[in-house]
Amino acid sequence: MKFSLIYRITIGALLVSSASSWAQQTASGLVFEDLNGNGKKERAEPGVAKVAVSNGHDVTLTDQNGRYQLPVDSDDILFVIKPTGYQLPTNDQNLPQFYYRHKPAGSPTLKYAGVAPTGPLPKSVDFALRKADEPDNYQVLVFGDPQVYTNQQVTFFERGIITELEGKTKPFQFGISLGDQVGDNPTLYPAYNAAIRRLALPWFQVIGNHDMNYDVKADTLSDESFEGMYGPNNYALNQGKVHFIVLDDILYPDPRDGEGYQGGLRPDQLAFVENDLKHVPTDYLVVLCHHIPLFSEGGSESFRTADRQRLFSLLKAFPHTLSLSAHTHVQQHYFHGAKDGFDRATPHHEYNVGTTSGDWYSGEMNQQGVPVSTMRDGTPKGYCFLSFEGNRYSFDYRVAGQPAEYKIGLYAPSVVTEGQNGRYDLYANFYQGSDRDSLQFRIDGGSWRSMQRVEEPDPVMSGVRYRWDTANKPLTGTRPSTPVVSTHLWRARLSGKLTVGEHSIEVQAKDAYGRTFTASTALRVVAEAQPTPGKE
Repeated sequence: MKFSLIYRITIGALLVSSASSWAQQTASGLVFEDLNGNGKKERAEPGVAKVAVSNGHDVTLTDQNGRYQLPVDSDDILFVIKPTGYQLPTNDQNLPQFYYRHKPAGSPTLKYAGVAPTGPLPKSVDFALRKADEPDNYQVLVFGDPQVYTNQQVTFFERGIITELEGKTKPFQFGISLGDQVGDNPTLYPAYNAAIRRLALPWFQVIGNHDMNYDVKADTLSDESFEGMYGPNNYALNQGKVHFIVLDDILYPDPRDGEGYQGGLRPDQLAFVENDLKHVPTDYLVVLCHHIPLFSEGGSESFRTADRQRLFSLLKAFPHTLSLSAHTHVQQHYFHGAKDGFDRATPHHEYNVGTTSGDWYSGEMNQQGVPVSTMRDGTPKGYCFLSFEGNRYSFDYRVAGQPAEYKIGLYAPSVVTEGQNGRYDLYANFYQGSDRDSLQFRIDGGSWRSMQRVEEPDPVMSGVRYRWDTANKPLTGTRPSTPVVSTHLWRARLSGKLTVGEHSIEVQAKDAYGRTFTASTALRVVAEAQPTPGKE
């Protein structure tokens, strides 16, 4: 059958028009004060003016009536950027509800499910906020890499981390996990959520490389399962005088060779950061939350240099900035300055936070029936209390299963022969320390003497590996990873003559925030054995 030219042109125009309207539309809606907390706009509930709303690229402010408009295509998420003085609604899992997925056709067919088709764009996409008495001084609870691969590891996570925090989270405004919530298995998201729910805090998520869909050929599709559970993987919020920006900084597949992944940011993500920061006061503290560190390790470009430089250029106008990352399963600090291309008087501090899974749930079992899982740099598994006072911050790394004051791990001989103590070294691993801190030690209350910061493996971890490798029968649990150089290790020679008997060793750490932390141990000196008469 032949169709007339006019018919074919008409049909073609209609198809193009339909595809265009499906792919590019204008979303409009309202940000309102939810006075009764039901999540629905009621007649008496006012709109909230000057609130930022985004489609993941553009950022606009609501007008005096709380209304906004933004373009959307067929795979966008609209979200409100929480303003200071307001709360976001949460669902029954304490997951913040601040977004609307617009994916009319849903996610592509993948091994792990993504987003179901959302259908046509609603006439009005509204966002509810509730006023809150929001202090400038507050705390946030930070987890690095829960990374549960199995239901058994979910149990380890609950016993080793959640149980000791449950009922003690009142001081915190919210919690955040810095990626790798699960280990390549998004079907474990509900179990992870159920564990987190016990903490009774609004809980935000950062996507990690083990939270992705690997059966895709475009980075924009690598977050389908994450998006289906948690919404956007690039978003922002304000709390007090702090502006948080959450970023998916994993490029998959690796743009260099198509294999694996690389740290970096797409142009649309950088555009979002740029557009978002236009609405942030320059005296606010800007906190970036991302999984892969901005610094590169091992001589490779593990984070794409050009993307980091573009990010730094956007941060240059903000004198107060901080990055929170995870991924490495060690704890370390990095100060991005002139040598890294950051042209600002003060460097950009990146805190690479220790993990709740430690060294991937390895090691022998402790009294809780949970793997000890000390990280490769000697840092025990744990979590971070991040404190804010206006636009200033400080951190407190808490070791799981230990008192709050436990900050320093000591390695020293238990017993030495008289006259030989000078052949031994004292090591102090100040778990949350950096090269900006200083450590001293003293013996029996004497004068304080300086310790030298060294970059070498923690001897405790070397001993752990030796124990596993020389055991007469296999130990219960998973063999720990190879120890790595620690960035927060100090050493001192135990010189000076010590008499026979018990001696106390004290160590104190003074950090860059003016805080002092202490630890102590004991050393016993014994008399040199005398030769038996008549025998050589």
